[in-house]
Amino acid sequence: MHKVLAIETSCDETSVSVVSKSSDFYKIHSNIIASQIKDHAKWGGVVPELAARKHLELLPEVLEKALESSRTDFNEFDAIASTVAPGLVGCLRVGSITARSLSLLYSKPFLGIHHLEGHLSSILFLKDYPKPPYLVLLVSGGHTELIKLGDGNSMERLGRSHDDAAGEAFDKVGRLLGLGYPGGPEIEKTARNGDPYKFDLPKCKISDGKGGFLKYDFSFSGLKTAVLRLTQKINENQEILPIEDIAASFERVVAEVLVERSIRCCVDYNLLNIVVVGGVAANNTLRKIMITEAKKKSIKVYLAPLSLCTDNAAMIGAAALSRLSNWNCQSSLKLGVSGRLPINLASSLYRKTPPF
Repeated sequence: MHKVLAIETSCDETSVSVVSKSSDFYKIHSNIIASQIKDHAKWGGVVPELAARKHLELLPEVLEKALESSRTDFNEFDAIASTVAPGLVGCLRVGSITARSLSLLYSKPFLGIHHLEGHLSSILFLKDYPKPPYLVLLVSGGHTELIKLGDGNSMERLGRSHDDAAGEAFDKVGRLLGLGYPGGPEIEKTARNGDPYKFDLPKCKISDGKGGFLKYDFSFSGLKTAVLRLTQKINENQEILPIEDIAASFERVVAEVLVERSIRCCVDYNLLNIVVVGGVAANNTLRKIMITEAKKKSIKVYLAPLSLCTDNAAMIGAAALSRLSNWNCQSSLKLGVSGRLPINLASSLYRKTPPF
């Protein structure tokens, strides 16, 4: 059995987790998450400098709680891991420096983890998690990507958003409608009382420059603008804004776009399984539509556990355990952090000479 201490501080959640792997079974012993939502709500989004300072303030207590809850001490760990890319650089540094310091202090291997690989690994806590190859729809506040996970942990990005991520679009439309932050849960709650077919909002596409469209790519900026124009028109006519109907229509279109392009990608690449992870993967409308449409094509859907959809250290620990147990990976203590790093370069984090 391998056991890992993992730290996640890439954005606005301070999280520490103790996870283990025995044979092919992944187990969470503790997963403590301190959210900063209240600290950033008044700004309508994450303030990087504030987030980094809160990580510094919260991390010692969160670390202590994770160790106490798991009844584990440092002597039991086979490695210590933290997110190192992508994310907010100041936030990443807090977790990375902490993890590397602990690794040095207790003579434990250090693993720097790609944040998106962490999201992909959240599915490993399912009892019947799929074996590669399969397609992953990663849909969160900062990322919307279609990634093919192949043999040997190879990762190939097949589709992406060219502007707003889906979660970012939820936040912006939430602000337009006067709802709270974060926008995803607020829109979902409001949409329950609305008509999802009341408004015909656009399913935006990305030109391939040859007269066609990129089949697996996304664009949500135009959809956000369409909602803005709709609200402006209704307000100009001095009509009552049907917030529930707008929220429901917006939520439906986002879900349909994500599902339609994911299923098309699966079919074109002859993949029989699709995994849905990330914060927006918690959206019930998306889950229902994905299961319904995938079944029509004989594609099996694996949904990340609701508790692991948003950023957390357990998923970082799962990625570290997979790297450690399957390929004996280890990162240099000189490895830094990076705000951007394509998912296909995740393996570069384990080179003797670090990429940054």
